Amino acid sequence: MYGLWVVAMQIPLESDLMRSFLAVADTGSVTAAAGRLLRTQSAVSLQIKRLEEVLGQPLFDRLARGVALTPRGEQLLPYARRVVSLLDEASIALREKPLTGPVRVGIPDEYSGTVLPRALAAFDERHEGLQVTVRCDHSEGQMRALENDELDLAVIYDWSYVQDGEILCIDPTVWVTSMTHAQHLRRPVPVGLYFRSDWCRDFAEASLNKQGIDWRAAWTCDLAAGFRVAVQNGLAIAPLSRSTIPAGCRELTAQDGFPIVDSARVVLRRNPRGTSPAIEGMADMLREAFRPLAEANRM
Repeated sequence: MYGLWVVAMQIPLESDLMRSFLAVADTGSVTAAAGRLLRTQSAVSLQIKRLEEVLGQPLFDRLARGVALTPRGEQLLPYARRVVSLLDEASIALREKPLTGPVRVGIPDEYSGTVLPRALAAFDERHEGLQVTVRCDHSEGQMRALENDELDLAVIYDWSYVQDGEILCIDPTVWVTSMTHAQHLRRPVPVGLYFRSDWCRDFAEASLNKQGIDWRAAWTCDLAAGFRVAVQNGLAIAPLSRSTIPAGCRELTAQDGFPIVDSARVVLRRNPRGTSPAIEGMADMLREAFRPLAEANRM
């Protein structure tokens, strides 16, 4: 490890090399990476070779079909992501015109601890004159707030595929269990449920009943954060968006006897009364924040 970073200190790592490395790592193929980067395959291959020479370490194992990261490549991956992300963030911050004025945005509780906090904080920091107000609420509450002119933008779940708006991604709701406690093996199965929720009755409970699973309500709450606490501490299994499964937990699959609860669309809805540069800037930020989830579900 020491030798790798000594070499890196002697010869600066170029951002283009890091971008090529990430593209190959993410796609598992030099050819696919070249298409993503709009470069020739030979150019990308030369950049990877150059990066390996700079570090004095092989970063990829060449396979019959594509490539796979070596242990050194795995070690470099999180650093590369941070470097490229910071460069992109700096570029945007210095090039874009600062936005001013109020913008009111609603987000689901499910994403309040994962996808959106860093993006919202970075957006707010780039635009000192912006007055961002965030409402963390369920989809029904957000839609009422839009109708009452209390929000400009709302990120909602559309599990019945009836809501209008811009689709940001599809993020299925799945049953989640702790890998340590394995609550799903108990009978009756302890389950976390939302109280006063039509969705929970029509989707979560219905999915268990359809499979003939013997279950009991062991944890009730009104926030997804409460479900994560219950699952991680071995108190219940719970329905969570696939992208928000906490550390130490896993999705329960059909092989475990648990079906997907729903395949909800994550939709961006707008207040029809008007827009502003600040609102459009927030909409762009939300698209970028959810883009990795959209791309992951297409793979």
